[in-house]
Amino acid sequence: MLPFIDLNAQFTRLEKDIRARIDAVLAHGQYVMGPEIAELEAQLAAFAGVRHCIGCASGTDALFMALLAHGIGPGDAIFTTPFTFIATAEVISLCGATPIFVDIDPKTYNIDPDKLQRAVTALQENDPAIYPLPRNAEHRTLHGEPAVTAKAVITVDLFGLPCDYDRINAIAQKEGLHVIEDAAQGFGGVYRGKRACSCGTIGCTSFFPAKPLGCYGDGGAVFTDDNMIADILRSILIHGKGEDKYENVRIGLNARLDTLQAAILLPKLAVFPEELRQRQRVADEYTERLSDLGSLVTPPSVPEGYESAWAQYSVLSDRRTDIQKGLQEEGIPTAIYYPKPLHLQTAFSFLGYHKGDMPVSEACAARIFSLPMHPYLKTREIDRICACIKKIIEK
Repeated sequence: MLPFIDLNAQFTRLEKDIRARIDAVLAHGQYVMGPEIAELEAQLAAFAGVRHCIGCASGTDALFMALLAHGIGPGDAIFTTPFTFIATAEVISLCGATPIFVDIDPKTYNIDPDKLQRAVTALQENDPAIYPLPRNAEHRTLHGEPAVTAKAVITVDLFGLPCDYDRINAIAQKEGLHVIEDAAQGFGGVYRGKRACSCGTIGCTSFFPAKPLGCYGDGGAVFTDDNMIADILRSILIHGKGEDKYENVRIGLNARLDTLQAAILLPKLAVFPEELRQRQRVADEYTERLSDLGSLVTPPSVPEGYESAWAQYSVLSDRRTDIQKGLQEEGIPTAIYYPKPLHLQTAFSFLGYHKGDMPVSEACAARIFSLPMHPYLKTREIDRICACIKKIIEK
């Protein structure tokens, strides 16, 4: 079976350096907040082009910390996409805030700025005819005020491609919204010369093993240029601590990144720029071979001025089931991200959304699937995958 993501190939290349880094941690014994944490944070901040990076335990914790740093809680409304992993919206509910879902652009699969503006207007005017709103967002208080108030938008750089941040940030500035960038899949991507995690007030990423930059367990990081927000994030990271761990100035989390995971990430970060170039090579080779299939298989689209980190190479096809079955028979794995948009998930049924509220997300969910993608995928393997797809379609 061809691997969907080949972590073994990367480990073979970096084994000596990774083992040396792990051995160094075992020797000094600082398993919590050891020196590798600060070393990694400095390198990550430099890579992303921001002042501050705070390592944390997962991408979910990174998002949760970002909301807490902005004081998000009950009565607040947070706009986000339904076409993403549940963690993006899950943290909104964990804060007691209300997710408001906004449909995606059909070409980039990212949140659609035009629909974002319509959703904000719908909430302000209490009019779901302008854009679908959650059930509780349509209510008013006894004094006629909105039940929830718009506070932030969580963008998602889906599959590695950054969002349209010029337009999103313009809307956010006009409407007084924080922009939290969920770059769990997007770290390494570029938007008009800016690296992912530098495009909002706070950027968040994940180091889950399958991510473009992944550790050997869970891990994540939060990024910001704001000194005050950085101080708040560092406090939230360790139980809301103040000057020392027994002075607690706010309610926080136990969300620290393990020193061993930081040690593993350091050698991986050193080769990350090269791996990003190889991911682009793989994507280019896929696109070149699949572009002549017309509407039968639609390759991903990358707008001018953008660079994707290519966390996934996802295509659209009405023949998805046939293609996936045929590839599986040839020992070629595929995956579907995401078969059911969040507005239709049972966990969010309390919001009162219905099928048809987010038509683009629903249409993509019915047609999308992802092909093997990693920096060590060989040209002959890409040739084989694409030849199999063409053979299946021609049957």
